[in-house]
Amino acid sequence: MDQTLPPNPRRHFLGVVTSAVGTVGLVAVAIPFVTTMTPSERARAAGGPVDVPLASVPPGTIATVEWRGRPVWILHRTPAMLAALGGHDAELVDPASQQDQQPFYARNATRATRPEFFIATAVCTHLGCIPAFRPEVAPPDLGPRWPGGFFCPCHGSTFDLAGRVFRNVPAPRNLEIPPYSFAGDSVVVGVEPLEANT
Repeated sequence: MDQTLPPNPRRHFLGVVTSAVGTVGLVAVAIPFVTTMTPSERARAAGGPVDVPLASVPPGTIATVEWRGRPVWILHRTPAMLAALGGHDAELVDPASQQDQQPFYARNATRATRPEFFIATAVCTHLGCIPAFRPEVAPPDLGPRWPGGFFCPCHGSTFDLAGRVFRNVPAPRNLEIPPYSFAGDSVVVGVEPLEANT
């Protein structure tokens, strides 16, 4: 004697509806979760190269841009600023930039591919504070030997106008040089120059 029950159309319908509603609910919950895993527009922009017109940085001024979530300085040095770089090598930790925190094209006295433009990450190498731009020579608070440069007010670290760290301060290394290149009348932060890839 066969004990199987005849198919119940109502039960089958409820099973299909329940599965459909569960699937829709699962998709509704998954979409916001998956969306949070993709980077925001701002995050994507912060990781890409930053193009800065050189005309926007007149001689003697400094511009700050954001690259990969960090501030980057673009300093347009005057002839007087460049001349001030040569008189205090004995007071610097790494005057020839031999430590390995900058690209090879910044291992020179100006730490730049074009001497008049200094590009550096605006983060102190001690604890990550942002130093202040202090271009004036021998101000009262920094003393008669101050040649102009960057002063970190948090713990007193000092750097010259090429981002080279002075001796006897908390910061152990020169300011970091990010990858950059020149393209026409702009500097592009975040892109190595073509000669770096050859």
